[in-house]
Amino acid sequence: MSASAAALAAGLIGTVVAAPTAPSKTPPKTSSHKTASKANAISKFREHQLDMLKVSAPGDEYFGRLKLSYLGINNTFHDQTVRAGDYTVSPDVISKVAFADEALHAWANKYPHDPELARSYFLAIRTYKKIYTRTYQDKAWQYMHILTNNFGKTYFGKLEKKDLAIGFTEHYFAEPVPCPTPAPSPLPGAKPTPTPEPTMTPVPTPSPTTAPGQPKIDILTPPCVAAPTPAPVPTIAPSGAPSPAASGAPTPLPSASPVPIPTGAMTPVPVPSPVATPTHHPR
Repeated sequence: MSASAAALAAGLIGTVVAAPTAPSKTPPKTSSHKTASKANAISKFREHQLDMLKVSAPGDEYFGRLKLSYLGINNTFHDQTVRAGDYTVSPDVISKVAFADEALHAWANKYPHDPELARSYFLAIRTYKKIYTRTYQDKAWQYMHILTNNFGKTYFGKLEKKDLAIGFTEHYFAEPVPCPTPAPSPLPGAKPTPTPEPTMTPVPTPSPTTAPGQPKIDILTPPCVAAPTPAPVPTIAPSGAPSPAASGAPTPLPSASPVPIPTGAMTPVPVPSPVATPTHHPR
């Protein structure tokens, strides 16, 4: 091979070796930013919880004159519901419930959207239904509508909607009436007045008619109230006359007849006058 041919071959080889390589493809983007965005995102449930915390009362905040927390309010309603039994008009139960109701009212005024109010209203309704006074029967009906209107989507709101669909009847006692005065005993020889036979069951008090959309009313007849027996008035001696024990005078003994006094005891006995004794003088 000539020198010119060898040089041409060497040039061709260098050209091939020195030829630039094709540019490589761009590497795929990593999903690290997507992972980070998912980590920073929160679920809808968690977002709802955070929103509810903004409108909820703190656990260490107290309401009413007795300074009850929301747990104290719930415990009071639960305990008095158990004490009430089937029904009650006990002043002690009513007093405790009144303090819890006052605290619930103050709590609802300050935090009207607190989700924990649904449970407290539900417990209050259960207690008020067992107190057979018109005030608390009306309050139970009022709280049933507050619970269903403001917290209807909650578990307790749905339970109360079922109760309203079934129907609600208010039970309370009428005002007690005094018992009838017994008739005086007849005089000797007078004809006896026929007495009507007593009935075993009291006459029920008629319940008023209610308008549509209002609760039914069942007014119960309480037992009659006996008239108080007047207490005997003690006899008080005049303040000016001293009692025999205070004056020290002996108490006279009872006797059938007075003892006669002898007549001679009343005549004074004459006392002899003194006789003068002569006195001798010495000479």
